[in-house]
Amino acid sequence: MSLYISAQKAAKFSLLIASLYFTSTQVSAQKVKSATSFLESQPYHQLPLNAIKPKGWLRDQLEIMRDGTTGHLDEVYAKVKNDNGWLGGKGDGWEETPYWLDGAVPLAYLLDDKVVKDKVLQYINWTIDRQRPSGYFGPITKEERENKTVITPGNCSAGEDWWPKMVMLKVIRQYYLASNDPRVIPFMNRFFKYQLQSLKTCPINKWSEWAESRGADNIMIAQWLYSINHDKSLIELANLIESQSYQWSEWFGGRTWAINAATQQNDEHWMRRHAVNVAMGLKSPSMNYQRTKNPKYLNQLKTGFNDLMTLHGLPMGVFSGDEDIHGNAPTQGVELCAITEAMFSLEEIIGITGDIQYMDALERMTFNALPTQTTDDYNAKQYFQVANQVQISRGVFDFSLPFEREMNNVLGMKSGYTCCLANMHQGWTKFASHLWYGTSANGLAALEYSPNEITSKVGKTNTEISIKEITNFPFDDKINFEFTTKEDVSFPLQLRIPTWCKEAVLTLNGKELKREKGGQVITLNRIWKNDDKLTLEFPMEMTTSNWGKNSRTIERGPLVYALKLEEKWEKGNEKNEGDYFSVYPKSDWNYGLLESIVKDPKSNLTVVVKPISEKFVWNLAHAPIEITASGKKIPNWKVVDGLARQPVTDRTGIYRGEVDEKTEKITLVPYGFTKVRIVAFPVVK
Repeated sequence: MSLYISAQKAAKFSLLIASLYFTSTQVSAQKVKSATSFLESQPYHQLPLNAIKPKGWLRDQLEIMRDGTTGHLDEVYAKVKNDNGWLGGKGDGWEETPYWLDGAVPLAYLLDDKVVKDKVLQYINWTIDRQRPSGYFGPITKEERENKTVITPGNCSAGEDWWPKMVMLKVIRQYYLASNDPRVIPFMNRFFKYQLQSLKTCPINKWSEWAESRGADNIMIAQWLYSINHDKSLIELANLIESQSYQWSEWFGGRTWAINAATQQNDEHWMRRHAVNVAMGLKSPSMNYQRTKNPKYLNQLKTGFNDLMTLHGLPMGVFSGDEDIHGNAPTQGVELCAITEAMFSLEEIIGITGDIQYMDALERMTFNALPTQTTDDYNAKQYFQVANQVQISRGVFDFSLPFEREMNNVLGMKSGYTCCLANMHQGWTKFASHLWYGTSANGLAALEYSPNEITSKVGKTNTEISIKEITNFPFDDKINFEFTTKEDVSFPLQLRIPTWCKEAVLTLNGKELKREKGGQVITLNRIWKNDDKLTLEFPMEMTTSNWGKNSRTIERGPLVYALKLEEKWEKGNEKNEGDYFSVYPKSDWNYGLLESIVKDPKSNLTVVVKPISEKFVWNLAHAPIEITASGKKIPNWKVVDGLARQPVTDRTGIYRGEVDEKTEKITLVPYGFTKVRIVAFPVVK
């Protein structure tokens, strides 16, 4: 569960518990001990939001977001801008404003940007300061406005949907992780007492099935608060919400859910197949495990996640979802909201389970699926991206939600549903804030890798240490850690060795320290000194992997590679959704990979790595890696209804139709740098 503690705050509240600070002055010593053990039983916890400072290419990405819609959505998007309900107005009072804040708050504190901080604080301050005496919070309801009704548990129906409050609770928790604002804990205490009383007559699904499907987000915050004050009523509340919500744990473990989702695309139980609900629901078994410590929930999570990725997984590391989860054919799409919510679920799951499978999954999803779905300036997005995407255009495609306006695939600010315009901001920001975790032994764990600097207090002596993580990962295979500390300090440092790495090499101060096999988290428990330099080297081998329709994808380390195609951008306008862009390839795309590449990738692929540009952007011009491969054109592989439907292969994986005799050299770049591409190739002789 995400929780951090600060030594200075601990002194203020006279309680220092295993590097966790409890900010309530009413917590008894006995309760503190219980609360500590509640968190100590899980491997990792989140560090203070401002402990990690992104550097290099990652900071460039966050600055692009700050200068684009993340920093300015309230200025450019009328639904959030005009008379906002979360500021006391009559405008948006549902999910989109909290969605935006859920990414804008961590962005503000990761960049230490006063302008963005002041902007998001308006909404946070209004929400906290305008909490009703009963504990209810949120925009002024119709009953309050028109009838001067006072909302209490006895007339909870005068309130409104539980769902947007779940998102705002996530926002306020992040704000607390950055500020330790003493208003937050009492605010949450009051609300959860109100909710526990109210749910008996106003159940979680009273206003919408969205709240029923996403109850795990509510449980997550209640259990986080329990970790602070150990109020047993919060466990009662978590149990009640779980009983009223979708039973994701049982479904994931039962397997019939995954089978039915793969075979049914009608309107019966479609909310169970809704990709964003599924992405959020992934965390549900881990929340149940955190509360009960029953290992069945970990088994249910693993079964469900493996079934999901087997039946619906796409090469870029995410499951299909347009909006239903929709199989593993390379022509299926995925909603941007599903990516960002799945990433956040994985970040929570990692802390609770410590399972490297989910660490690897988060890495693959982040570096491949996430970057491709937004424009360079972070002002436009695709509602759905497609794996083998040979054109971005208006159309129905193979999506389960086509929209009459046919705008789900184009790049626009408001294209498709605007939930993704509001919710896309949490992807990069929350990834950056989860590069490192704290451990119960007052150590640090580097479980995801990108350039950053962390400052934290570690070891039994609670000594402050700063570690610069200097790297161009995932484009480079070396990660350098430089330590700065005023005094020697003993603490355990944990490092993930990715499963894709056969053997990592660790070097300390210029001398080889050890070699470790991939697929594990290792611990270096030693006395660390000022100016220590630790280097991790992850040799990246070129491999191929098998995907839907017996297609093949080329991989190197954490990145998957797609055919590099010159792009032709066209601007358009739709009266309801405004300006948008279509993108078409200017070069041929209908290539099959030679069978020799599948049999021996190392001998038949050539890789060239170029320096990372200073102002980094995820586009073709900045792609730092290229792979040269050999292919042959498949003349009958053509665009039909905007799609490149996969040629049929036999069970040996070879396409047996007409193939050009000429072998050509083709260039591939990391998937995240492309807009139009082939990533899942047929194989030819």
